[in-house]
Amino acid sequence: MRRVPLFALTAAVVVAIPSIALAQDESRAVAGGGVSVAGWTGKVDAREAAAGLKLENAKFAKEGDAFHVTTGPAVTYWNPANRATGDYTVRATFREPKFMGLNNHPHPYGIVIAGNDMGTDQQSLLYCAAYGSGRFIVRGFGPAPFQMNGRGEENAAVKKAAAPGEEVTQEIAMSVRGGKVECAINGTVVASFDRAAVVGDGKLTSTDGIYGLRFGHNTEAIVTGFKVEK
Repeated sequence: MRRVPLFALTAAVVVAIPSIALAQDESRAVAGGGVSVAGWTGKVDAREAAAGLKLENAKFAKEGDAFHVTTGPAVTYWNPANRATGDYTVRATFREPKFMGLNNHPHPYGIVIAGNDMGTDQQSLLYCAAYGSGRFIVRGFGPAPFQMNGRGEENAAVKKAAAPGEEVTQEIAMSVRGGKVECAINGTVVASFDRAAVVGDGKLTSTDGIYGLRFGHNTEAIVTGFKVEK
């Protein structure tokens, strides 16, 4: 039998510990949660709902001209009156006051477009979200999840927080224009897709639809300048 040195076994255990810690980053209910902004609603992800978490376990509030969001479960927020068709751009600025303040690894926040059948098991949407670690992800629900850039990727345009607990701000925009669907972060286009690549079976029903906001679990951000442009 081949003997494995004790120091090798010890090293293997040490390497495994961070992975175990990440796996234990479970969604936590937010005290005083719920949606308190008139006209807005939301829906937690299916796996969060299956774990017994509800929309009331995250908090969506208004502070002056800003939205203050604290999650909780991963959630999508929208106002049914916010609907865009044809060519358009939806943009907002997201300030994460304390990077990784509520979690043990980076979680994303961003813009949602093309929402249809929202609030149902058949809802479809596309979002582009940034991480304070310098990464971004483009992902959708159609109604099952689908990925446009895998599990995300780094891009120099995405700002990095100096350290956990430090502030970081991202300007995020999603555009439908000239047959293209694009995401820009801090003024740089980081992802571009043909419309046909995001619309179809298992993906979006249309690029027309409701626009809103998207947050990963255990995340806090202040959102300003949320608007649509034609």
